[in-house]
Amino acid sequence: MPSDHSHSSRQSKDGRQEVAIHLQEKAMHPQQKEKTETMALFQAAVQREPKRPNRTVRVSDRHAREASERTILAEDEFMYMLYMERRRAERAQKRYVVMLVDVKEAIGDREEGSTLRKITETLYKITRETDIIGWYREDSLIGVIGTEIGQASSAEIREKLSEKYRKGFLEALGSKKSSRIFVSFHFFPEEGENGDSADSANITLYPDLVRKETSRRLALGLKRAIDIVGSAFALLLLSPLFGLIALLIKATSKGPVLFRQERRGQYGKKFTVLKFRSMRTNCDSRIHQEYVGRFIAGQVRADGKNGEQPVFKIQKDPRVTWVGAILRKTSFDELPQFWNVLVGEMSLVGPRPPVEYEFKAYGMWHRRRVMEIKPGITGLWQVEGRSRIRFDDMVRLDLKYARVWSIWLDLKILFRTPAAVLSGDGAH
Repeated sequence: MPSDHSHSSRQSKDGRQEVAIHLQEKAMHPQQKEKTETMALFQAAVQREPKRPNRTVRVSDRHAREASERTILAEDEFMYMLYMERRRAERAQKRYVVMLVDVKEAIGDREEGSTLRKITETLYKITRETDIIGWYREDSLIGVIGTEIGQASSAEIREKLSEKYRKGFLEALGSKKSSRIFVSFHFFPEEGENGDSADSANITLYPDLVRKETSRRLALGLKRAIDIVGSAFALLLLSPLFGLIALLIKATSKGPVLFRQERRGQYGKKFTVLKFRSMRTNCDSRIHQEYVGRFIAGQVRADGKNGEQPVFKIQKDPRVTWVGAILRKTSFDELPQFWNVLVGEMSLVGPRPPVEYEFKAYGMWHRRRVMEIKPGITGLWQVEGRSRIRFDDMVRLDLKYARVWSIWLDLKILFRTPAAVLSGDGAH
């Protein structure tokens, strides 16, 4: 064993115990210093828990060499690594799995220290060196991030690893204690039972977003209050305009006044959005579906002959009525969405909620736009680019909004929206 390795278990800043064997401190490299500063910024938004009693857990000598190179991370550090792995996977288009080992019942007796040591030793034995182990929830759930799991199906991976965990814990703890340990599997990107995109996000994979919402609770409460007051006032103030638009739609085309469409909200949850109907009834949606797929893939180009720019909505769509064309140009077709805001499905300001086939065409990193904040009627890309910018740039603006969001930013966007609507620039 190299001389700079020591057997220890150190206490994290907030009093929680980190179960591991650690390397002795060395001079910090500049890159390590930068990473430490980044970690500090990440942890700053996390609310600290009360200090807990110190608990020392030693790892047996026969696993010391392997353990000295691996660490069971404290909760804050594991959350950070989970966040970074998700970002890396989004860019590299790689899959990974998070396994949560529920040890709460197994360590809830007088032999807590011994049992926890055996559990950690078993995890060292049955996981790969590239897997990341840490506390997902202190004293309750140990998380294991299985990186780059390849193309095998989720069912195959779950079956193989479940058996491996079962045998490992049975050998280390015996049948009675091993039966108190429960392992769950969470795959990224999320998949439905048939292998397609899941109906909604698995929030287990996004604990950083939950923590961020907790730290913003007061500000988000104020945002919701503004949404309720603003949407209720708009519905009352614009009720005469609603009636006029309804009469025009009924007088010029057959069909209902309102158009209902399933969209994806925050965390990918489905909801029904309301719009004034701008197209003829029974139109084939495949025209728009194919166009959206090409637009997201960057395959829509400007037409040099007529000077049209590549936009998110089809220009001169033959399915749109003449009244619908006016409604779309002025964005009046979206006024009924104030009801979606009032009931809490949307916000006044936020990313535009995607339709189902659009969501399925997204790359992994595109999906972050519907994860990090509630969708809205207007947003940053609507006032800065509307439909006239590339899709990737639209997503970047939405992510920027989620990253730097504040009440003041919402108010600035709301004040800029009427000018953007009246100009009609980029609307189709």
